Amino acid sequence: MSGAYSLPEAYSIQLQEAARFIQENDDFLVVSHIQPDGDAAGSTFAMAWMLTALGKRFTLINEGSIPDKFKYMAAGQHKVINLESDAVTEQFSHVISLDCADYSRMGKVHQGFSEQVTMLNIDHHATNDLFGTTNVVNASAAATVEILYDLSLELGIVFSHELNVCIYSGLLTDTGGFRYANTTPKVMQIAADMLQRGVKGHELAEHLLEKLTYPQITLLQRTLQSLSFAHNKQVGWLAVTLDDLAESGASGEDLDGLVNYPRNVEGVEVGLLFKERAGIVKVSLRSAGRVDVAQVAKTFGGGGHVRAAGCAINGTLQEAIERVVKEVGKAFV
Repeated sequence: MSGAYSLPEAYSIQLQEAARFIQENDDFLVVSHIQPDGDAAGSTFAMAWMLTALGKRFTLINEGSIPDKFKYMAAGQHKVINLESDAVTEQFSHVISLDCADYSRMGKVHQGFSEQVTMLNIDHHATNDLFGTTNVVNASAAATVEILYDLSLELGIVFSHELNVCIYSGLLTDTGGFRYANTTPKVMQIAADMLQRGVKGHELAEHLLEKLTYPQITLLQRTLQSLSFAHNKQVGWLAVTLDDLAESGASGEDLDGLVNYPRNVEGVEVGLLFKERAGIVKVSLRSAGRVDVAQVAKTFGGGGHVRAAGCAINGTLQEAIERVVKEVGKAFV
């Protein structure tokens, strides 16, 4: 597989530097972003299997819990410490950040960094601000696990079944089941390689993309009542209130995929999902391609990709809706 495609020289150099960072150090703290999605979880556990193969010591920490539906990737071998419920007193000098577009996306995990910390920043977001001492940022990669696949080849790691499952899972979720515009020939080549190595793609698709819990379907039923449009129906959005979450019994991970409902309406260029939290509103943005939602999110201190981005806004739900819808509308003037 390594010879099936060529890598840009600058990216190859970044991979070599990342490999050196891992080979020359030990006792790593591995962290991904708050509210991890499939790629964040896949990257976290993929790195755990990579470091295990290299005989390295490491600790996995995240602010918040890993959603239950992603825990199969640990195969019962790796625990991610939840900083919200478990205290961590150790100070780490070597940190590997995965799928974090900026430093703040790690949340409070930085409290475990030593004063002499060096950091390997591995990410695929175009808005990444290169906060690491060593950076591997490839905006053309569909997912961070795609970069970890290349890094595994660079490190000469023997691909275990568990590592293969993590890589395939991250690709599957971040490409929307290989349907989004980031599904490149390289993505399909890597996916084919994983399938050839024994990954059961149909089972992962069923688990990650098809199955709905009862709280999820109840939340969807409630949330669709809020479906609204603006700017000649080129912008559509849903809003999830605190009451919606409480009365449906849903959790944060049950919000996965909700933003696609307004986005998938015919004629909608930008779909939005507003999620009410205590004092703030989380916003997910999805674009058909005409509008760069990463730039919209950046206006509010967020970031992401041209077609998928996010941000957080202080204030009420209605205030957040008005501000973001107005900002998105500027793209249609």
